[in-house]
Amino acid sequence: MRFPPPRLPIFDWIPTYDQKTFTSDLLAALIVTLMLIPQSLAYAMLAGLPPEVGLYASIAPLVLYMFFGTSRVLAVGPVAVISLMTAAAIGEHASAGTHAYWQIAITLAFLSGLILLALGLLRLGFLANFLSHSVVSGFITASALLIAANQFKTVMGIRVDGDNFFVLLKNLLAQAPHTHALTFLVGIGTLGFLFLTRHYLKPNLIRLGIPPTIADIVGKACPVIAIGLTTGLTWGLSWDQAGVKVVGFVPQSLPPVTAPLWDISLWSTLFVPALLISIVGFVESVSVGQTLAARKRQRIEPNQELVALGACNLSAAFTGGFPVTGGFARSVVNADSGARTPAAGLMTALGIALTSLLLTPVLFYLPHVTLAATIIIAVLSLVDFKIFTHTWHFARSDFYAAAATLLGTLGFGVEAGLIVGVLLSIGLHLYKTSEPHIAEVGLVPGTEHFRNVTRHHVMTSPIVLCLRIDESLYFANARNIEDRLNAEVAGRSELQHVVLQCSAVNDIDASALESLENIEKRLRDAGIKLHLSEVKGPVMDRLTKTQFLKNLSGQVYLTNYRALQQLDPGTFARAAML
Repeated sequence: MRFPPPRLPIFDWIPTYDQKTFTSDLLAALIVTLMLIPQSLAYAMLAGLPPEVGLYASIAPLVLYMFFGTSRVLAVGPVAVISLMTAAAIGEHASAGTHAYWQIAITLAFLSGLILLALGLLRLGFLANFLSHSVVSGFITASALLIAANQFKTVMGIRVDGDNFFVLLKNLLAQAPHTHALTFLVGIGTLGFLFLTRHYLKPNLIRLGIPPTIADIVGKACPVIAIGLTTGLTWGLSWDQAGVKVVGFVPQSLPPVTAPLWDISLWSTLFVPALLISIVGFVESVSVGQTLAARKRQRIEPNQELVALGACNLSAAFTGGFPVTGGFARSVVNADSGARTPAAGLMTALGIALTSLLLTPVLFYLPHVTLAATIIIAVLSLVDFKIFTHTWHFARSDFYAAAATLLGTLGFGVEAGLIVGVLLSIGLHLYKTSEPHIAEVGLVPGTEHFRNVTRHHVMTSPIVLCLRIDESLYFANARNIEDRLNAEVAGRSELQHVVLQCSAVNDIDASALESLENIEKRLRDAGIKLHLSEVKGPVMDRLTKTQFLKNLSGQVYLTNYRALQQLDPGTFARAAML
């Protein structure tokens, strides 16, 4: 038997590719290229790498995503949070900026690619669900604050270290008197220029009658304009001689062919950081991909996205890059600029390749402080404190998870903060489901509906106790269900039947089954029959494979209404007359 070759997502859109689509993709690629060049340089330096590495990491991944990705507009490359996590993972192994550091970054990208690819091939995309929205929001907000604080030392022109955000902030304040005045002025000026143009330039240009497309290109080009202005001023006024640090020599070449370090001991120490980078990158990428796909009534396939991101990171590892993922800001810009297919990514990659090959000499006098300002403006847009007020009023457990992730990341670092958030989320979920909501329900007169006796005017029976369990039954809550049922039965001398309404029970594990057997035995010894109602098909399938139903003293009813109708016809008749 011959098996067909694997089908690549590129074949979903390539047959209908036409001149109009090409024009739209080309325009979007131009805008994203202008945005991605300064971001790539800045994020490489944020990761502790030479600036050209950011350009290298923005070429091959875009090409690979065109073949393997399912999103039409996702733009893959270096992003702020992943760059910060990269720096945190490598910092203990080598000094930033060294060749050894770069080799470890390549190895980290390789491991991340392998992990993503394995998760995709094994269809394990659901693992990312353990990162709740609250944890991700708290983590990204904390990471953005940590990145901004780290970059502000460059704006001030001082050397400051700190193990965490609070120590770093304290040291920044302590070193404030030693701020380099010219560097600070350039930094504040660049921050002000980028902030104002980011928020006010495009609408004002449109108000002046400039077409929205042109206004958008000008707005997105502002970081490039800032780079050009500060680089020109530094060269013309010799600011580098006055103490303003510049990028210096940047190799004029296409990405080199590289390979990871084949060191098993290094791999073992990098595995956990690589896993966290992979999961965070996947969550960010899929979140923005799904949001943008919904606009066009399209869909993305999470497991295929894992494969695509794995291929992107592997390509980065073999072309001198570092870990990459789908970026939120650039993907939104790509979509808003009219990109229709991943071919826009190919065109962006060509633009960045030409920049790397032809334009890097002009970056010699580019001030570090300009790149720092670019990073600060970009990451501050990721800060979201609204999640804390929202979750405080809606779900306190989500608030605690977000707050713990925020404080853990600020106080102990990106890896520790993320692990704290995930563990707390899982712990709170276990705690919440270990005490399931169990309600005594009664019949609403004149209907076939059963509702909570404490919330509605209902009819109950002295000989039939109906309990609705609003949670799946598993090891963490099995004992609590036993205790609650024993408490409900105690003191009801006329009770003859207990009906467990299982409409909200999606699963029953072995521990819960044992508890049900104990409940059935205790009720039988007390002369009370146990019945089940509204059991879902998959749960019923599992119960039929056991002895529980055969030994059940009562029956299994299709509905709670039918159970009351047969077990207490008198109460049923009274309810029907009302």
